[in-house]
Amino acid sequence: MTSHPASAKLTGTDLLIAAVMVLMWGLNLVAVKEGVDRVSPMTAALIRQFMVLIICLPMLRVLPGRMRDLIALGVLSGVLFYIFTNLSMAVSTNISALAIAGQLGVPFALALAVIFQGERIHIIRITGMVLAFLGVALIVFDPSAGNEKIGLMLTAAASLVWAICSLFQRRLIGVPVLTIYAWVGLCGTLGLLPIALIAEPEQMAHLPDIPLSSFGWLLFSAAGSTVIGQGAMSLLLQRHPVTTVMPLTLLTPVISVIAASFWFGTPLTPVMIVGGLIVMTGIAIVTLRTPWAKDAGLAK
Repeated sequence: MTSHPASAKLTGTDLLIAAVMVLMWGLNLVAVKEGVDRVSPMTAALIRQFMVLIICLPMLRVLPGRMRDLIALGVLSGVLFYIFTNLSMAVSTNISALAIAGQLGVPFALALAVIFQGERIHIIRITGMVLAFLGVALIVFDPSAGNEKIGLMLTAAASLVWAICSLFQRRLIGVPVLTIYAWVGLCGTLGLLPIALIAEPEQMAHLPDIPLSSFGWLLFSAAGSTVIGQGAMSLLLQRHPVTTVMPLTLLTPVISVIAASFWFGTPLTPVMIVGGLIVMTGIAIVTLRTPWAKDAGLAK
């Protein structure tokens, strides 16, 4: 049988899929913030995960030999990640700063790969990691983000959880994306339900009174970011090598910052812009250097 290797050349259809992917992920920050403000942090997280479960339920399967990783990913990605993310949104007003800090997931993931998977890295990617952390540290000293220290710390914690999730996702290669997120939705719903009942009993008691517009923001987040965004990424990775696909995701934080600044009127100060550029430079080095080094057969 003739094999069909992945092509590095993107077609017009691929570019359209990529545009939808980064748009969904970029606008998701606005949707999450709106959902948290209109509902409440834990209840909003619960509703979103229940929506993901309903959407992906037809693909829920028991996969022998994969259940430990699926459940671990479900608890981390469906529960812990959203606790940190939604709380960070609830205590913050400068969402653009959080969008930049959220990019720490990439250097965190690389550091975990070094620690737990024995991956070796070269000075170039170490420099990229350092730049990413320095850029976020610079934003902390921005007067417009001075009151967002708790939010930035919670976002950094969410980024660390995301990085841990990436280790489990690597172990689940070959499992359909919708099956993975069906388990994430199930674990998230079961895990967040008692938390929401205990932390936000009044909001939970008035679930029927939540306006449809509020549910709309949560549905956009669940369907747009999780199902459409992740599904698009999976489709692109099946057609093209990581070298071609990963640079496309660098547009996501740019869209997030612009959308947050426009929608919420948060300022984009010179310090934040410089910090953001430093972060994105570091992330670009880590993201682009990784596949280039592997393709060239060089030390990373």
